[in-house]
Amino acid sequence: MQGEQVWAVDALQALGHETRLTVFRMLVKAGRDGMMAGEIAQGCGAPPSTMSHHLANLERAGLATSERESRVIRYRADYAGMRSLLGFLMEDCCQGDPRLCADFTEITACKP
Repeated sequence: MQGEQVWAVDALQALGHETRLTVFRMLVKAGRDGMMAGEIAQGCGAPPSTMSHHLANLERAGLATSERESRVIRYRADYAGMRSLLGFLMEDCCQGDPRLCADFTEITACKP
């Protein structure tokens, strides 16, 4: 439990910065194709030098992955990391009564 909580704190800290939260949401929206680092920086209006710091932070937190493609790096949301964080946050929400969290699935349902 302790290690999982430390990881969750790190992940939440990574998302606790406006730019990183924006980047993470962009990567989630991009899906499996992900985005090139330059596209991300341009989409956020952030200089590439600071963007690499933000992307590395999300990667260390287990919320993003990177893959080198020739001279550029493609970033993707780490959906397993995102599910783990959401699972950790929701672990005790129902107190044995699933009706307490029933609307959560409606809120998070994938929408076209």
